[in-house]
Amino acid sequence: MMGTPAANTCRRPCDWRQYLPAALWILLPGVLLLALACGAVPIPLRLLWAPDASAESAILHEVRLPRVLLGALAGAALAGAGTILQSVLRNDLASPGILGVSAGGGAAGLAVLLLFPGALVWLPAASFAGAMAAALVIYLAAWRNGVEPARLILAGVALSALLSALSGTMLILNSERVAGILNFSLGSLAGRGWTELRICAPWLLAALALLPFFARRLDLLTLGDESAASLGIRVEATRAALLALAALLAAGAVSAAGLLGFVGLIAPHTARLLAGALHRRLIPAATALGAMLVVLADAFGRSVRPPEELPAGVALALLGPLFFLWLLRRGAAAKFSGAASAVPSRRA
Repeated sequence: MMGTPAANTCRRPCDWRQYLPAALWILLPGVLLLALACGAVPIPLRLLWAPDASAESAILHEVRLPRVLLGALAGAALAGAGTILQSVLRNDLASPGILGVSAGGGAAGLAVLLLFPGALVWLPAASFAGAMAAALVIYLAAWRNGVEPARLILAGVALSALLSALSGTMLILNSERVAGILNFSLGSLAGRGWTELRICAPWLLAALALLPFFARRLDLLTLGDESAASLGIRVEATRAALLALAALLAAGAVSAAGLLGFVGLIAPHTARLLAGALHRRLIPAATALGAMLVVLADAFGRSVRPPEELPAGVALALLGPLFFLWLLRRGAAAKFSGAASAVPSRRA
């Protein structure tokens, strides 16, 4: 017997993936509260809304709260940058770290820390300039009567290796000051407070607010350049604008938390598997996952062996390569080695 019209109507829109972004953003405050409570000194959360004169209250409000908020912003920014790069390049292995954007921001940030240690207010601007310069070099190196995603990836990998060598050279030539910038090079939120949050938050919030406005363009770019152009998208101008936005997001994250790896790879890909490829779902899901990933990695690093801390970047590096190898095993290496221009079959 045929189902009733009401039953058929209910069956059609019941796609649980459409609710996943909202569910992740509802879960995010709980993750932030967990991170606030965890650490070398367990702190009752009642002190968050009822502060007192205790040492625990001071630690919560002056140390952990800005640190957790900054980590959430940095994770969301890296996830947003990775979402842009994976969609624009149509490759699941694309990320700010692999393509040299983070390396550009990191090299510029290291230069500021080494040459002008008292001018931390310029760290976000320097990181942004370095990331933008890296994105521009990658774009120009890949240009040949237009830009193909495969050439962008290869140019980014080459530039990333060069910038990593440059950063290593700067550290070796300034070995007496390496201890002071080790947290930055490893990716850590240690020592971050309200000053760093006030400096970095405007950059990060502004860039994250722009992301949803590009959702439709990102959907069309994943179809391929010819299809996107036939649907009214100015492909090269849109790609350049999106690369600039990815550079801004990566630069803000680098200036906030140093060289955190793999967040821009793991969060967007996981969100795509869970929420589908439509960017109106993918963007909020990926940014929420990125925020949770960095906050949890930092909380783990603070709790694993108190009073010593494991940098969040190290904790992420333990997870990232395993995820990367899993991607390779799923066949993503085929796209990286030459099929990047092929349109992957993705379900909305």
